[in-house]
Amino acid sequence: MYAIGLNMKITILTLFPEMFEPLKQSIIGRAAESGKLNINIVNIRDYTDDKKHFKCDDYPFGGGAGMVMMPQPIASAIEDVDPDHNARRIFMSPKGATFTQQKAFELAACEHILLLCGHYEGVDQRVIDMFIDEEISIGDYVLTGGELPAMVVCDTVARYVDGVLSQGSLVDESFADGALEYPQYTRPAVFRGVPVPEVLLSGNHQKVAEWRRKESERITKERRPDLLKK
Repeated sequence: MYAIGLNMKITILTLFPEMFEPLKQSIIGRAAESGKLNINIVNIRDYTDDKKHFKCDDYPFGGGAGMVMMPQPIASAIEDVDPDHNARRIFMSPKGATFTQQKAFELAACEHILLLCGHYEGVDQRVIDMFIDEEISIGDYVLTGGELPAMVVCDTVARYVDGVLSQGSLVDESFADGALEYPQYTRPAVFRGVPVPEVLLSGNHQKVAEWRRKESERITKERRPDLLKK
């Protein structure tokens, strides 16, 4: 799969903007610095009507443990950063559809995606119904908030923005063709008595390609046979 996005904008709404410092590092950070990627971290607290305590959560109606994020700060934030609803608005939620490589390809084709990070016991359903296009989960487990899932989506999608990675890196990776990637090796040719597979040193590109294909099939069959069925 080749890079399909260009100058993508990703807006992340969160109560904890400091959690997104890792996005300033490595490949994603360099892409942002070069202008290939525009990542905008928005503090939901800046939009609350409570300018004294910056309150953004309250007790759930009907009782229950924990607190629920209030609709007003979220609605105001979304209306400010995406007033014309040009972005694909996504709520990171364990109730959402499971995030896949195919979904990453789909989102990479968008010019602007907006990721809402929930926290505490969740988000008032009304703001989801009014402002969100879809809910996405990164797996069948529950985290303390949507910040880590948002970073996962951001990192995965950003890789397909034109110029962020080389074309070859995108073609030969896991899930690019519906299978897991083959094993990788580098120098030295022998490490603690274990040599690199001889075929990789042969210089025969056809044999190397065949070895990689067979290894990819073997690993996929062992670890993710469900992918082969698809």
